[in-house]
Amino acid sequence: MSHSTRRFAGSGVKGCDARDPVSGVEVVAVVALPKWRKGSRVGVAVAFVFTATAALLADAGTVTAAQGRLQAEYVATVAGVQVGHGNWFVDISDSTYTAMASGATAGVLTIFSGAHGTGSAQGTIADGHPVPQSYNTTIMDNRQVDAVRIALANGNVTTYSAEPPLVPRPDRVPVTDADRRGVVDPMTSALTHVDGNGDPVSPEACQRKIAVFDGRIRYDLTSRFKRMDVVKAERGYAGPAVVCALYFTPLAGHVPNRSGIRYLIELRDAEVWLAPIAGTRMLVPFRFSMPTPLGEGILLARQFISVAEPAQGAAAPAAKPRALAAGSSGDKTSPKAKSSTSASTSTSAGASANTSTSAKP
Repeated sequence: MSHSTRRFAGSGVKGCDARDPVSGVEVVAVVALPKWRKGSRVGVAVAFVFTATAALLADAGTVTAAQGRLQAEYVATVAGVQVGHGNWFVDISDSTYTAMASGATAGVLTIFSGAHGTGSAQGTIADGHPVPQSYNTTIMDNRQVDAVRIALANGNVTTYSAEPPLVPRPDRVPVTDADRRGVVDPMTSALTHVDGNGDPVSPEACQRKIAVFDGRIRYDLTSRFKRMDVVKAERGYAGPAVVCALYFTPLAGHVPNRSGIRYLIELRDAEVWLAPIAGTRMLVPFRFSMPTPLGEGILLARQFISVAEPAQGAAAPAAKPRALAAGSSGDKTSPKAKSSTSASTSTSAGASANTSTSAKP
């Protein structure tokens, strides 16, 4: 098995220098996040924002003969100030899936770094849930390039690389071969399959514990149901979402006494809103929020357009979604769950019309 450790040279998404007190957590599933200079409090806060958006991998479930596509645009803010933006494309067929993301710093964060990044994941669909085969991310700024490559088979890592390498430390928990078995990559972990034939936008979507390996660290993401809510994108989806509490547990590759790691472990206020990809039983993050030292961090979909496509051999095309008026507010989450307005671009298969990460050691 080929691999390399890495030195975290002041990167927020792909890691931190040994002098950096914070361990950033990658969310390339939604937006490939940029790096920032060492010691930047803005960078520290943004690292917290993206702690755990890549949440939940599907459990094995009922085979769903359906296809769907998602085109989403996300904006990241800290205390109401925009610090990043990104795009996510997901294509799901009966037997395969592809996800691609890109992102960059924005607003005030460009003062510290004009970084940008890309990421992708590919795999198969087995018993309704995604089984990853490859994962790649590259993040660049004007000083260095950070790259991760992972190949997997049947849930086990076959080869991986992470450049630049980590600085060896006696207090770092080593990653063993056992830590690289029965895992998924961060981007695949953001695809949540819901079993059964009912509405997938349900509390069951939150009952998940997923093992993730991002090329450097092995961690668990655990979610628990909190409530039902309603979301509305500026363009695309408007309808119900399920809100999950999200918990991060590092198992290997990290330095336990790092303040950033301890913060993430003890965090109990992170929430992720999951919305559906039309034509499938997959849910993905629409919104993520958590407290940071500088105020609330939010990752929000301004565009969330998904289209159902006929399953292979299907006689009838999928229902055409109703378009929303442009310019509507993108951060409209009601405090109480409501019935779907049915003004949804997403329509879940078999249901009514509704809806990197790597903890840097």
